[in-house]
Amino acid sequence: MSIESMTTFFGWCSVINIGLLFLTAISLMVMRGFAIKIHSSIFGVNPEDIPAMYFGYIAQYKIAIIILNVVPYFALKIMQLS
Repeated sequence: MSIESMTTFFGWCSVINIGLLFLTAISLMVMRGFAIKIHSSIFGVNPEDIPAMYFGYIAQYKIAIIILNVVPYFALKIMQLS
C-alpha cells in the first residue's frame, strides 16, 4: 500500500467520522428531549444523568477521531512533502 493511498484512506475516514460527529451533535441538540426519554426508558438511567453521558460520548468520539484519523492523515501528508 502506497503512502498516497493511505493518505487518501485516512482523509476520507476523517471526513466521514467528522460528518458523523456533527450529525450526532446536531441530532442531540434538535431531539434532546426525545432522545433523553428514549434512552432513560431503554437503559433505566436517571434522565438528569443522560446529558452528561451524551457530553462524554461526544468528547470521547472527538478524541478518537483526532487520534485515529486526523493525526495519521497529517503525518502521512508531512511524509509526502519530504
